[in-house]
Amino acid sequence: MRDYIPKTAPDGTSCLEVTLEGSQLLHNPLLNKGTAFPKEERIAFGLEGLLPPHSSNLEVQVARVYENFQRHTSNLEKYIYLRALQDRNEVLFYALLNRHLEEMIPIIYTPTVGEAVQLHSHIYSFARGLYISPENIEYLKETIDHIPSRQIEMIVVTDNQGILGIGDQGVGGMGIPIGKLSLYTLAAGIHPSLCLPISLDVGTNNESLLKDPLYLGMKHKRYTNEKYAQFIETFVKEITRCYPHALIQWEDLSKQNAFTILDRYRNTCLSFNDDVQGTGAVAVAGILNAVRIKKERLVDQIFCVYGAGAGGIGVTRQIYNTLIKEGLTSEKAKEKIFVLDSKGLMMATQKKLEDYKRFFATQKEGYGTTLLDVVQNAKVTILLGLSGSPNSFTKPIVEAMTKNTTRPVIFSLSNPNSKAEASPQDLIEWSKGQAIVATGSPFEPFHYKGKQVRVGQGNNVFIFPGVGLGALAAKASKITDGMFTVAAYTLAKWTSKFSQDQEMVYPPIEKLRSVSVDVAEAVFHQAVKEGVAKAPKADQRQIILGKMWEPAYVAFKKSSR
Repeated sequence: MRDYIPKTAPDGTSCLEVTLEGSQLLHNPLLNKGTAFPKEERIAFGLEGLLPPHSSNLEVQVARVYENFQRHTSNLEKYIYLRALQDRNEVLFYALLNRHLEEMIPIIYTPTVGEAVQLHSHIYSFARGLYISPENIEYLKETIDHIPSRQIEMIVVTDNQGILGIGDQGVGGMGIPIGKLSLYTLAAGIHPSLCLPISLDVGTNNESLLKDPLYLGMKHKRYTNEKYAQFIETFVKEITRCYPHALIQWEDLSKQNAFTILDRYRNTCLSFNDDVQGTGAVAVAGILNAVRIKKERLVDQIFCVYGAGAGGIGVTRQIYNTLIKEGLTSEKAKEKIFVLDSKGLMMATQKKLEDYKRFFATQKEGYGTTLLDVVQNAKVTILLGLSGSPNSFTKPIVEAMTKNTTRPVIFSLSNPNSKAEASPQDLIEWSKGQAIVATGSPFEPFHYKGKQVRVGQGNNVFIFPGVGLGALAAKASKITDGMFTVAAYTLAKWTSKFSQDQEMVYPPIEKLRSVSVDVAEAVFHQAVKEGVAKAPKADQRQIILGKMWEPAYVAFKKSSR
């Protein structure tokens, strides 16, 4: 039996017909109103005496929980507090976040989520989402039958191996899908009941976790190769059978698995990989704005991508696709892009080079091996860091870039802040104020020559919620590369409204929801254009807005069942 059924009251307003009562109702985070239950609902649902007598409204509740939030001194404590609130009252959780967006996104997601993931088994307190392992995957259908929501539209799933810039975190990677889905609700209005976070626990190679007596995951080495592939195949088969119309977002897989799984399933189920495709789109959006600020053409730039993991190659792919959209041939586009992995510049002559890297390996000799060599010899004008190697963008590298162009573009996109290739303040100072800078995690504003400098954050949250919402609204059969390209151009166009006085390459985070609507509309239109949309072609924006949820309490009606 469902806990509630949406209904329409006699006066035309929305209401919920609810089957739960008493303490069961108070312990359901999707339904719990806490002290905001009005007198008549307290009586009808057996709540009299279970709550303090005064009935609050949502605004008063938000003020109360924000006051409690501020009492916590560390970001990790704030994260734990917000997660507990989410597990108690989803409406209040999202209402609070909506009112303090810029302050709280870094708490519920990067950079704080990285620390929370590492401590998952030590701070775990409440069940949320699905933990699927080789030991229980045969019971997946039965497991799904017992989750509260029968209808799921958005799934974020990780195998926990490539978490942010901190690697294999075992079962603790669950914090990433939970955080990403919170952002889907915040930015795109996906109702919390339609969201399902999943951790695929195939073991861990993290020795500290295997030795930790409090570790909550499978205590064996990771499945690899055929065993891993078969596990993923079984998972996809079962989850798409249960939720055939849901969108699957793959998150924080290892770099090899990220590309293998993306390419294996992108045409057979509605799915994408945010680390690859979302990162690429948000980086290109920033690049488009940087080139506009420079008053130059995209096709005249020379690109260097430092880092060849999922994010690095994802960015490289999107730059390549965008250069082709701007009129270059495939060969000319590749000639303008240089990619370095942990061994240096990727060369076509290398025998041991992973398949997903080879397409972008440099054909010609003479550029050197190190990052400084490539910046100098290739005359790089745009440098992008996705290596997870802190402090790898040094002063000599930045100074070399200023000799190639009067306005070097340098994005230090690795997460969290401790993994950034350089601090934005150093990049500005070393370039004598000429660099156009962005980062992957938020940095505090600073002053340079008496002027405050605010640095844009290349956060995927500007892309993936809108892509997901647009695809769902369009009832798309698959997610295409073209959808991410139009998402990048839409974000770039949005940002230009806010960068007249300051050279911002990304919009303020408080504009997130408006950005997501425009991205969703562009994605919907692209789905129709490419023939993968099943929804009506007309009234696309209204269809999108009609799917978006706002955190607010609705009236309850006692179920007669």
